[in-house]
Amino acid sequence: MPVRGSLTSWYHDGMDKRTTTVRIPEDLAEQADIVARGREISVNALMLEALRTEIEQVKDDADFMATLRALTKRDKEILNRLAE
Repeated sequence: MPVRGSLTSWYHDGMDKRTTTVRIPEDLAEQADIVARGREISVNALMLEALRTEIEQVKDDADFMATLRALTKRDKEILNRLAE
């Protein structure tokens, strides 16, 4: 099935890809299949779109970004100790 919208160029740009197995409940898989078919895209494209949307949303979430900065700071401190 063709991929529509701005996802087309992103999805087919030849960039390196990572394969990830996602286990989802059967009812959610069935719903995803119906939505993807209705939009004339693959379930894979639907999942990629959903992930991109989620990532864009958390970028605007100040609490999430503060948590991420704290985790990153902690990770950097641990890496610095390991490098000593």
